[in-house]
Amino acid sequence: MSRVGRLPIAIPGGVQINIEGLLVKVKGPKGELQRAFSPLIGIAMENGHVAITRNSDLPAERALHGTTRAVLANMIHGVSAGFTTTLEVDGVGYRAEMSGKNLMLYVGYSHPVEVPPPAGISFEVDLKTRQIRVMGFDKEVVGQTAADIRKVRPPEPYHGKGIHYLGERIRRKAGKAGKGAK
Repeated sequence: MSRVGRLPIAIPGGVQINIEGLLVKVKGPKGELQRAFSPLIGIAMENGHVAITRNSDLPAERALHGTTRAVLANMIHGVSAGFTTTLEVDGVGYRAEMSGKNLMLYVGYSHPVEVPPPAGISFEVDLKTRQIRVMGFDKEVVGQTAADIRKVRPPEPYHGKGIHYLGERIRRKAGKAGKGAK
């Protein structure tokens, strides 16, 4: 039995779960998500918890067991508390600011890069720490939006300038050796 998959998922207050065969709908204070899961995995409500089961020990079913539980737990957590990913802007003259709901990035190009938020996503910019927070209730969309923002100007290895995740370690390269021995 999968160690992750066998754990029941607690349902916090204010969250409603509707299981219709393979389709699971989760509704909470932050939003509403729905997803169709594999027919190899069983999803059922038991005593205020969601239980994930599988029929056999086939490798395909074993692989789906923990994954299904993790995805469903992320859906429940997202509609109740939400997810946040933080990015940092490093570099002389590099900055980010809000223009209405859109994120404006000034990262060394001849023009500012405007990033509109996808549905269910909001941005928050802290000008003092030069941090961008991507917030939403769908973990996949939050992560993809943060990756798209990072892709505008990824950190370069010589000076570390660019947009990177908070706490991300950037592998640095040595520059030119200089005018040393001949």
